Amino acid sequence: MDLQLTDKVAIVTGSSKGLGFSTAAALLEEGCNITICARGEVGLADAMSKLRQIPGGDERVLAVQADLATDKGVADVVLRTVDTFGGLDILVNNVGLGRGGDIVATTDEEWFEAFDQTLFPAVRASRMAVPHLRRRGGGAIVMIASIWGRESGGRMTYNAVKAAEISLAKSMAQQLAKDNIRVNSVAPGSIRFPGGSWDRRVQEDPAAMEEFVRREIPFGRFGRPEEVGAVVAFLVSPRASWISGASVTVDGCQSRSLI
Repeated sequence: MDLQLTDKVAIVTGSSKGLGFSTAAALLEEGCNITICARGEVGLADAMSKLRQIPGGDERVLAVQADLATDKGVADVVLRTVDTFGGLDILVNNVGLGRGGDIVATTDEEWFEAFDQTLFPAVRASRMAVPHLRRRGGGAIVMIASIWGRESGGRMTYNAVKAAEISLAKSMAQQLAKDNIRVNSVAPGSIRFPGGSWDRRVQEDPAAMEEFVRREIPFGRFGRPEEVGAVVAFLVSPRASWISGASVTVDGCQSRSLI
């Protein structure tokens, strides 16, 4: 299926590895011009090197080193994208972090960190992107959330910020429909990739992780980041023109929610 994304301009935040990188690669393969961004120079350079191996990667990828937890970082990414490619059609908000323990042990600083590193980058990037999407006559925004934003599970701070992202996506979808801007969230389950938290846990305690997969994931394996990237590519494409305000699980039937 042709997703009709040729020459569209997309920003994928937090895209030096994992879900962000796989989403950027999927969009690049579909013909998009892509901006990737991350705080780390080394990781960003490695991602750029890999994307250049995809046909068109040399001409259609912009890498911006930026801290998306700051106003300046967000502005740098959005404005450089528009300056380089002439506009903006797609935003994928993928930055996320959550630390802490239970309600007693988790400090205010850890709560602030979770919101500053997850929700507010999505808020700021969306706020800055929307005027550019309007100038193009519409566009699409996707929040990379989690099944632990749809139901209880995972770390408490992460649960809270991912639920907030799903709520934000729904509210934005209702507000922006008049501008032909669609907004959805994607809720991945347990996705394993090099350098990710699940990969680290497998290396630290393979027996426990084998039992976790057997017990929690009916397909008997972790998800792959490219499986999430493919769904995001579809959702931001004209082929998904009547999907907005949705939260789409990509979890191999791991979650228990009925909605």
